[in-house]
Amino acid sequence: MTDTPHEGRSALHRAVSSVGRFADAQWRFARDCIIAFGGLVDLLRETLRWCVEGIIRPRGRLGRATLLQQMVRVGVRSIGIVVLVQIFIGIIIALQMAPTLQQYGQLERVADVVGIAVVRELGPLITAIVLSGFAGASIAAEIGSMVEGEEIKALRAHAMNPVRFLVVPRFVATVIMLTGLSVIADLVGVIGGMITAVFVLDLGAEVYVEFTRQALKLSDFYGGLAKAAVFGVTISMIACYEGFNVKGGAEGVGRATTATVVKSIVSLIAVDVVFTIVFYVFKI
Repeated sequence: MTDTPHEGRSALHRAVSSVGRFADAQWRFARDCIIAFGGLVDLLRETLRWCVEGIIRPRGRLGRATLLQQMVRVGVRSIGIVVLVQIFIGIIIALQMAPTLQQYGQLERVADVVGIAVVRELGPLITAIVLSGFAGASIAAEIGSMVEGEEIKALRAHAMNPVRFLVVPRFVATVIMLTGLSVIADLVGVIGGMITAVFVLDLGAEVYVEFTRQALKLSDFYGGLAKAAVFGVTISMIACYEGFNVKGGAEGVGRATTATVVKSIVSLIAVDVVFTIVFYVFKI
């Protein structure tokens, strides 16, 4: 049996409708991304303005107690999990690369691989990913709860800028502590590789340290710190932006925390790609 003209038109209508719905969904997604990016840029601009004003104007300075509280919350409480993860990362890299290097009689070069991979890449990136789940979600949930509890409106009613009193302390604390945690992560990752080299691969600790020292340059270390600082900006801005845009009560707060973690991880990897391209082009 052949399709009737009516059935043919129905199939064509369904196909066109499907294409239309797909195109509409992609347009909405692109529009939401552009709006979100604009909102993040605007929030970052205002945050930096308040940071500069806090430096040059004594009355606009951020309270030390508030900043220290956020630094403890964001960074100090994350040290344990960062150390644990980075030790595992160092052990994994050493064990993964050892068989291949041994085939070429360059087993001692495992120190080079671990040192460069951790200091240039995995130290700041893995630390930022851990912090996005550990601190980013917490920041988004806290600010989102304030939005739902109308505490943000109360701040504005008392002529208190929410960006200055809520975003700036979390922004500064995240950038400072993520940079500091990256230094710890670099050291611990190298130690994890050395533990594997000494106790599993039968390499001397002195040999491992010497090859690591020869492989690493100051530019590797400074490049990792630059990544960490930008990662801190990324996490704090996304978390605060999602918190300020919470809607729908407790369910909305939950959505904001989930969105913060997902968007932070995707953004961190995208930023890392940009850094890698820049470092490759300029031979850094």
